Amino acid sequence: MRLNAKGELMADPVLAASAVSALRRDVTGDVLLPGDDGYHDARRVWNAMVDRRPAVVVRCADADTVAAAVRFARGHGLEIGVRCGGHSVSGMSVPDGGLMLDLTPMAAVRVDVDGRRARVQGGALLGALDRATQPYGLATTAGNVSHTGVGGLTLGGGMGWLARRYGLTCDNVLGFDVVTADGERVRATQSENADLFGGLRGGGGNFGVVTDFEFRLHDIGTAALVVEFFYDAHDAAAGAALRAWRDLIPQAPRDTTLTAWVGTAGAWPFLPAALHHRSVVNVGFVWIGDPDRGRDQLAAVAAAATPAAERIRPMSYLELQTMEDDTEGFQRRRYWKGHYLREFSDAAIEAFIGRGATGDGDSALLPAAGLQAYGGAIADVGAGDTAFSHRDVFVEFVAAAAWYDPAEDEIRIANGRRYGAAMEPFSIGAYVNALGDEGSQGVVRAYGVTKLASLRELKRRYDPANVFHLNHNIPPAG
Repeated sequence: MRLNAKGELMADPVLAASAVSALRRDVTGDVLLPGDDGYHDARRVWNAMVDRRPAVVVRCADADTVAAAVRFARGHGLEIGVRCGGHSVSGMSVPDGGLMLDLTPMAAVRVDVDGRRARVQGGALLGALDRATQPYGLATTAGNVSHTGVGGLTLGGGMGWLARRYGLTCDNVLGFDVVTADGERVRATQSENADLFGGLRGGGGNFGVVTDFEFRLHDIGTAALVVEFFYDAHDAAAGAALRAWRDLIPQAPRDTTLTAWVGTAGAWPFLPAALHHRSVVNVGFVWIGDPDRGRDQLAAVAAAATPAAERIRPMSYLELQTMEDDTEGFQRRRYWKGHYLREFSDAAIEAFIGRGATGDGDSALLPAAGLQAYGGAIADVGAGDTAFSHRDVFVEFVAAAAWYDPAEDEIRIANGRRYGAAMEPFSIGAYVNALGDEGSQGVVRAYGVTKLASLRELKRRYDPANVFHLNHNIPPAG
């Protein structure tokens, strides 16, 4: 049994062979049913805990196919999930018993070098965008894992290493091609369907299926620098380093994104053996541009406490954008909690280092957590200009657990929730792309009461039946 948009029980539909045949005639691309070759690959997503089975998967080749599939789903009472990169920790792109729109065949990226523009189809991954633009020294703000979908990242806001310099991913969109809940195709820009344009810039997948994005590109060159200083989490130096790191953020150059991390170290060759398999803290930054200029920031970051180890890595921008790909790969079970912090007080630092631990058990079972500084160009955009909220964020916190053994599910999730609860007193809200199992309360935290009310009105105009509800849902007003 399934729930409809109103939370009512629905009987699982049975698709007649004639209906499936008609769908196949109407669309360009594969239509997969359970048992067909490719079906199980299509329904597999980033979080291995997600094991749902759509009634039908439509691997969309073009926008007309997306529109036809939306109309088919509505006509047959099927919930709609939209799959691109499949990185939602909740796996909402996989509708149990519904219709999955698999956009991954729509992965083309077209670059206008002279105009500093890129047209990106709705199924493209971040790596495809970076690989197409970097031969010209161009890029736009994108996330930190190359197999993330452009669509999901952008529609939720889109934080990345260029955000402090050029704004969020959604701030760099010039236009969207969208399939609405009625199966109609529309264009949204600042001058055409401007209300929809604003809602798509941070409102998630609530207002339609984006089949094409137009991005503004920036001349960034091809070089980067990653700097990390490591400390024993049980040593007072860790707290001192984090306090100094915090104090650097307000005056940091926009080319610099300050980062911090806490977790259980592996047997990493750059660490002293005494820190292997222990809880460690690192503080540092990512610099976009000439690494020699980035090195000027080193002394300020390391001045407060002598690190136990350091790792300083000049690299290409493409290497930077892929350096987490293996760590964040598919096949692991995953759980996370995220918060936005307006400040990073000494008490918050203590909670961050503590990782939600109760003092017993194996620290390897605790989540790791990262911090990424905001500010700069992110805060330049007006609070009411986009659906994205919390422009005044100081840092973003995300606690993440990844494991293979289903027997660890309960303890891993419990530990993640406890860490999230430990940081919540310092929180002012949450990033919609970092939400997991928070439900409607998480949506309120992501947008705030006032902005959520206006987004509900927009939802009423574009999707009054809440067709697109398999997301961090903004219910229509009324």
